[in-house]
Amino acid sequence: MPQSTHNKLAELHNLAAHSHSAAATAHGKGDHLTAHELSKQAHEHSTNAHKLSEELHNEANKKAVI
Repeated sequence: MPQSTHNKLAELHNLAAHSHSAAATAHGKGDHLTAHELSKQAHEHSTNAHKLSEELHNEANKKAVI
């Protein structure tokens, strides 16, 4: 069964939040390389979530105009 767009968006936000948390933990332990990689991963998830949010917004606006 295909995943709804809203569920995918929520998953991307959750992945970003988890990556941010894991990066903070790694940084606190002095593992700066891992923290940096996790921060990059969190940024990617956040960017993807933002793009998907914009797509949903644009689709909703198109339906409202029709």
